Amino acid sequence: MLVILNIVEGRFENPMDWLMSELLMLPGIIIGLSFHEFAHGIASYALGDPTPKLQGRLTINPAAHIDPFGFIALLLAGFGWGVPVQIDPRYYKHRRRDEFLVSIAGVVMNFFIAVIFTFILRIIISVNPAWAFGEIGSIVVNIFQYVILINLVLMIFNLLPVPPLDGFGIVTQIFNLEKYSWYYKVYDKGFLILLVLIFLNVTDYILTPGVDFVYGWLVNTIIF
Repeated sequence: MLVILNIVEGRFENPMDWLMSELLMLPGIIIGLSFHEFAHGIASYALGDPTPKLQGRLTINPAAHIDPFGFIALLLAGFGWGVPVQIDPRYYKHRRRDEFLVSIAGVVMNFFIAVIFTFILRIIISVNPAWAFGEIGSIVVNIFQYVILINLVLMIFNLLPVPPLDGFGIVTQIFNLEKYSWYYKVYDKGFLILLVLIFLNVTDYILTPGVDFVYGWLVNTIIF
């Protein structure tokens, strides 16, 4: 349905332009999804849980983290997901605190990547502006811009307090939501709720201004 909406809205009117933009986005998507899930795994492992290591998730190899359907959805529909890292909270010494840290690790990693690539972009533009805005350099700059933007999208999208996103795990531990009877009912229906919010463009009203604000802040703070 979301792909159909994109077609109706004209996103695929020029197939070659669309294909080129998707190719430029690929590095950002691969980096963003892989490092996001890796961050969850390494955080859980650092807190005493061997599960991510046993399942081969302590790697930045995209093959270990990228869900084919989630990857295609991100390309075609504008949102997607990686293979969730399985954790076992029984290994944690301070369960609520540690689950909070594991939940927030992915979005922190996405923000860190956005900051790093903004710094690299500044160096490229400062050292050789003529090359940066030339035929080849502009492609590299566009790829880096997409890396920054996609990681900010993943960060803000995952901060939404809707299961199964990280934001729900974060607010769950902050407010100890598991003690309420409605918690598991909401959790079980979380993906359906998320799809409805996406279909109604509710997520766009949050993502667009959120990404624009953080991206503008990064560029104005680091590059200019």
